[in-house]
Amino acid sequence: MSTSLRLGVAEFRARPGRALLPGVALVVGVACLLAALVLSDALTRSVDEGAPLTPSSVSHVVDTKPVEYGTGTVEANQPRLDDALLAKLSPVGRAVPVQVAQADLLDGTGRAGEHRAEVHVQQPDLARWPLAEGKAPAADGEVAVDKITAFERGLKPGDKIKLAAADGRPVEVTVSGVMKKGGMDSRPILVAGPDLARKLDPRPVTTAIWVLGGARADVASAAGAAYVVWDPAPDADSIGSDLTFILLPFSILALATAVFVAAATFRAVYAQRQRQTAMLRCIGAQRGPLVRRSLFEAFVTGAVAGVGGALLGGPMAWLLARTFDATGISALFGAVELSPELLPSTGYVILGVVVAAVLSVMAAVRPAINAARVSPLAALREADNEVPPRAVRRLRFVFGALFTGGAALLALMAIGAKGTAAAPLAVTFSAIAAVTGLFWILGPVTVPFIARLFGKIGGTQWKLAGAEVRRMPQRSASVALPLLLASSMVTFFLVVLGGAQEMTYQYANEERPDATVVDAGERPLPEIPAQPDVAASVVLHKTSDGAASVDPEQFKAWLKAQNVSGAEQLTAGTAIVPPHWEGRPYVEADGTQYKVVGTIPGSITGYTPIIAGPTSGPAEKVLVALKPGVDPAQFRAGLQAALPNNPTVIVKTDADERAEADRYMHLGTVLMMMLLGLSVAVAVTGIGTALTISVQERRKELALRRALGVTRGGLQGGVIAEAIMLALVGVIGGGVLGFGYAEIAILSTGIDMSLPGLKVVLPLVIGAVAVVLLAVLAAFGPSRGASRIRPAAGLASG
Repeated sequence: MSTSLRLGVAEFRARPGRALLPGVALVVGVACLLAALVLSDALTRSVDEGAPLTPSSVSHVVDTKPVEYGTGTVEANQPRLDDALLAKLSPVGRAVPVQVAQADLLDGTGRAGEHRAEVHVQQPDLARWPLAEGKAPAADGEVAVDKITAFERGLKPGDKIKLAAADGRPVEVTVSGVMKKGGMDSRPILVAGPDLARKLDPRPVTTAIWVLGGARADVASAAGAAYVVWDPAPDADSIGSDLTFILLPFSILALATAVFVAAATFRAVYAQRQRQTAMLRCIGAQRGPLVRRSLFEAFVTGAVAGVGGALLGGPMAWLLARTFDATGISALFGAVELSPELLPSTGYVILGVVVAAVLSVMAAVRPAINAARVSPLAALREADNEVPPRAVRRLRFVFGALFTGGAALLALMAIGAKGTAAAPLAVTFSAIAAVTGLFWILGPVTVPFIARLFGKIGGTQWKLAGAEVRRMPQRSASVALPLLLASSMVTFFLVVLGGAQEMTYQYANEERPDATVVDAGERPLPEIPAQPDVAASVVLHKTSDGAASVDPEQFKAWLKAQNVSGAEQLTAGTAIVPPHWEGRPYVEADGTQYKVVGTIPGSITGYTPIIAGPTSGPAEKVLVALKPGVDPAQFRAGLQAALPNNPTVIVKTDADERAEADRYMHLGTVLMMMLLGLSVAVAVTGIGTALTISVQERRKELALRRALGVTRGGLQGGVIAEAIMLALVGVIGGGVLGFGYAEIAILSTGIDMSLPGLKVVLPLVIGAVAVVLLAVLAAFGPSRGASRIRPAAGLASG
């Protein structure tokens, strides 16, 4: 054992750069892991510190018992948290309802948005929501806003904002404070006092009742058996975060990629010192000490890489946090301006060192064993290329063909079993078999073949780069495999996401109104002034049974303008229904039965039955058919300008639904590319380490080129061309594989989902360009080292 340690220490002293080279990928992999953990900690801390508190003066909480589904209990029979219950509890102690209201927060133009604000009612002496700055609302005209709304609108304590009262009129209030809580997906959250809350929403929802004072038994007796009474915890409710479960799998994937790259680098490093190993074998060294020496080196390399990765984890988490803020992803989780720790804790440093050391040893086991098997005679010959024996090549071809054929068979089975639970499993195992067969077992054949195709489109530098890939096919395949896997996953997920978006477009393209006029707070609509861009319109009046009553002639005229049929028989006293109501003989509304005489698409009226009945009820919706060529945004602007005193009247259009779908698709695409980009970054480090070793091996060849007149720039260009070629092999090969399996996955679902268009192709092209640029950066060090080789010294070396 001591001999192994001395040999390992001697290697680090003699060539520290070469010994630590396999740890480069592990540095990035561990940094990705710790960045995910640190960023998740910051997000969890941000979310938890905004969790609501139960004031210490609250003795008991009264709530309804959980509903047991399947018991036949209807909502009307459920106990209520109402004024009657408050009256019962008041003799025991002070009873305070915990209420949530709804309100409309007006924007800078004085108009309401589609998403209403959630208003938490807070008593001045019972502060519940922690504040980041400012103070809790005390006066009638004060509110606290959530931190996401404050960030997006640039609000601070003392600023003025406008809300819409229950009657729709604007109410100006002062921002007294900014909450530590953030609204999920930018949906506003406010805190207001009881008086202001009643102006905004006269019917708030009571979620619980606080009781200050009194014994728990007395509270339970006063409330009755239909309610549950419990004592609040002294600490804030822990909300937590799901970001860990989103980031961690991708970080583990990045670590797995780092192991692939490290294993390939160990193999190249051990092959580079093959003559030294053979000489040790000649003088009597046993295989065991040689393997232990290699594993000791791997352990030290991994430990050093773990420390480096731990130090990089904090800055990487900070960069991810800023990127999440810039792209709007943070708002999806209710957080913004996260501040992850730049320096890791001791526990995270230890975790990074242990993980990197263990993975480094795992990556080095097989290369170390193979290196120790070298024959002593190998000391007498050079190993300038990797040409396995014919038997090995034949066996590789047989196993590669078996795995590839199995992948094709599983893909056909997945398509044949579309719509079943077995289809996704078949697609998954088919993809694994395809990667194993084509790019792992047959990688030394497939990768040089793809590189040969690229070699034909360039000049001399490209041809020389292709020759180097073919000279070391096993190494080239090992370097390209991690990048190929990452590229295929990026392509797969983006194509599937794009297909899902196209499917939502198909639903959005169903027959629907050109524009729908509603009130954001479901208030009765005012008289809608006539607009020049309208071909026809109809007013839907609300009934007590959830149906909508219309003037039949006006409704049929509007349907004709929308080119929709199905209501030709609609007359007074009849009804038309959406398809899922078909088969019912009548519709009952306001105690009257209406005979069903037709069906129309549910998307036309919001899946609401339409009755040709009295139109004296409140107007809840106006359906509009626009004249051909009219821009819906122009109609919206004209109508809102005609209703300056009704800021809560909004116009919904088909373009709005598409914009919302595009927004979520964009956020999903950005998030997926960022997270899978961690694996790509690790994979690209493999290109840099492989080129570093390649330059060291070819010193004599590169010196000869310099002696023959090749400039330093020419040598640099050759190394960079090799990096670009390896990057293109991984990107193009992975892209084709990912696209093919995305198509198979879509077909196996049994859902009519078309392939996406340029909206997915463009991010893929941008990603491919980014990978090539990263490869060029990774090749900068090796290319600079190649250009510094002096002809005389290089020709005299080994």
